[in-house]
Amino acid sequence: MRKKDTTAEYAIPNVEARLISRIDEPSMDSDAFAGFYQRSAAGLRAYLARVSGNPTLADDLMQESYLRFLCATHPEGGEVNYRRYLYRIATNLLRDHWRRPRAMCLEDIPERLLAARDGMSRVDSQATLDPAMALMRPRDRQLLWLAHAEGYSHKEIAEITGLRAGSVRLLLYRARRKMARLLREQAADRSRA
Repeated sequence: MRKKDTTAEYAIPNVEARLISRIDEPSMDSDAFAGFYQRSAAGLRAYLARVSGNPTLADDLMQESYLRFLCATHPEGGEVNYRRYLYRIATNLLRDHWRRPRAMCLEDIPERLLAARDGMSRVDSQATLDPAMALMRPRDRQLLWLAHAEGYSHKEIAEITGLRAGSVRLLLYRARRKMARLLREQAADRSRA
């Protein structure tokens, strides 16, 4: 008499099975990952915080990005491609977050609006850029950050965001124009006050 196969009853969905198998066989040893993390974490967190406008969400997405990076098959080409791949993961997680319907909660309010204003010193450029960035669409913030803070080319931004390079060029041009207009308006408002 044949024994009944009960493994189908307890089958793990494909995604979970792949993650579990990748955890058992890491494609990067712990020292290599620690070094990569040291070199990339600050930039990734700054990117996520600036684009999302929410430092708490940025921390969550950063953690999830590194987890998915560790569980994935890494692209060839070394650290430059690793970093690009990591940003692609983070960008996809941001998109997923924006697509998800949700109710407004305290975590959705930017930390800088909740912080006490007394005695807080801010870098002048941050104080100037934060209000303008807050008025921009998330994709515009994303493109500006990748181009100017991270120094990525249009082609690299296209790979990270999933857009075409020609589209990146046009969208980045529009985002720069919008940022310039917002900064001019802020300057005019300050001069009137």
